[in-house]
Amino acid sequence: MSRNRKILIGIGVFALVAILMVRAVTAGRGDAVHVRTENVVRRDLVARVSATGHIEPKTSVDISADVSGRIVELTVEEGDDVESGELLLVIDDARFQAALQRAEASRAEAESREVQARVGADQARRDWERIRDLKSRLPEMVTETEFETSRATSEVQNGVLESARYGVEIARASVREAEDQLSKTVIRAPMSGRVTRLNVERGETAVVGTMNNPGSLLLTVSDLSVMEAVIEVDETDVPDISVGDSTVVRIDAFGDREFTGWVTTIGNSSLRPRASLGSDQAIDFEVRVTLDDTVVELRTDLSATADVITEVRPQVLSIPIIALTLLEADEFEAIPNENGEPTEKDSGNEQGVEGVFLVEDGLARFRPVKVGIAGDRYFEVISGLDEGLTIVSGTFQVIRDLSDGDPVRVDEESSSGGDARSAQESQDS
Repeated sequence: MSRNRKILIGIGVFALVAILMVRAVTAGRGDAVHVRTENVVRRDLVARVSATGHIEPKTSVDISADVSGRIVELTVEEGDDVESGELLLVIDDARFQAALQRAEASRAEAESREVQARVGADQARRDWERIRDLKSRLPEMVTETEFETSRATSEVQNGVLESARYGVEIARASVREAEDQLSKTVIRAPMSGRVTRLNVERGETAVVGTMNNPGSLLLTVSDLSVMEAVIEVDETDVPDISVGDSTVVRIDAFGDREFTGWVTTIGNSSLRPRASLGSDQAIDFEVRVTLDDTVVELRTDLSATADVITEVRPQVLSIPIIALTLLEADEFEAIPNENGEPTEKDSGNEQGVEGVFLVEDGLARFRPVKVGIAGDRYFEVISGLDEGLTIVSGTFQVIRDLSDGDPVRVDEESSSGGDARSAQESQDS
């Protein structure tokens, strides 16, 4: 074999080896998972509970009739401002006037009978006293029958007088009742405020109000100086809310404008009884948020959305919510901590161990993490991570499929916005 031929064969073998090595490196890079990353930094985190509801006055009074009758006078319209004690409407009082007159006549009759009974009782008492004295002086002049009859007559007349007195009390009570019924034909404002609902017109018949008869509501007077957002909070969020928590309220009618307030009342029972709910229906509790003074006039029943601020954590270590995942304890290796000691593997729960993937030397390494409150996009880190570490922050499907030790390739373009997002989160908080 000539020398040139040997040289050509050597060059060919070298080229083949080089090609195989390039293919191996390319194939290795092709197997790496493309990921987004973000550094563990400090942020201001705010935990919120969001719920929807409506606006209503803190104080309002639903007015119903205590007596039935035709409305003969109506002095207000919906939207009118009224003062406490101001006349609102009058119900026809003809039959109540007649009832009062009957009661007064009955009282006069009862008082007359009392006078007659008193006279009879006095006469019977004097007769009894005279016979008693006569019998004590001249026993032979008064028979025993006469003596007992006189005494019995006196006692009977005393009983008649007592009965007449009770009759007078009954008649007087009837008069007071008739006067009370008559006074209820005139309805006045129980407080100063605005007529926010008017369900009747002059000439209609007012019916006696009952809990089970919503048609008996005549009108509503509300104090619009203090307004509340009444929201429905899911049972799982109720333990996080406390009286006094600051709240941001957005009212649909005012677009993105925000109103501030604070939690004043948390319901002690669900809005709807459990017995009336199906097994798949959520259980909600009523939470009332008193709004701060507003420069705009709010109306009752406006739709609203409230964010109750339950926790605030200034400048704490944080990780993206999307970065947190679950692995079984046997699916990852313990990574030495800053002291060179292996991190303990928490047994976790039935669902696995919570943690994130660090990026180390081109590999994804799982690190167990304990988290605290959740902000809009970030979790508070209680333990497990140090500031400045690089973690896998997306995408969701990538993190879900990633395993401990998988090779990864950082998507530089999508990972460069981590600090910007961090600053934005702090501003939003």
